[in-house]
Amino acid sequence: MNTIERIISDHGQGLRRVAAAYEADAMLQEDLFQDILIAIHQALPSLREKERLAPYIYRIAHNRAVSHVARAVGRRKGEAEVMVEGADEDVPSPEKALLQSERAERLARAIRRLPLSYRQVVTLYLEEMSYAEIAEALDISLSNVGVRITRAKQMLKEMLA
Repeated sequence: MNTIERIISDHGQGLRRVAAAYEADAMLQEDLFQDILIAIHQALPSLREKERLAPYIYRIAHNRAVSHVARAVGRRKGEAEVMVEGADEDVPSPEKALLQSERAERLARAIRRLPLSYRQVVTLYLEEMSYAEIAEALDISLSNVGVRITRAKQMLKEMLA
């Protein structure tokens, strides 16, 4: 398996969630995902520390997503809603599945309403990246990651209350 196939296998779902956090339309999400993969593929030769792959690819993903949003703002007005993939786990009843889906969608809408700097850290935090990896991916200090996550959680708590 080559490097890009391994990245898709190991991080594909996370990269799709990054695309979903920035784009509402399913077809445009797929386009953004493909753009992210192309950008990662083109940037891989400049990766010096292979063990730092995750922060490297998520930095590329976020940068590509921000560029995508900036271009989209020029093309259309208003804010679109993003559908978030549901959890891959089995649910015992349709009612529980619906409730889970509604909660995930509500959280996704709230995350999209966060200022960009908070949206970025929350998205990576939800991908279970460490504070150090988030700091590296976004090129910010470790303490700044902690502050942004704390503030983002408070904002989300207020939005979801």
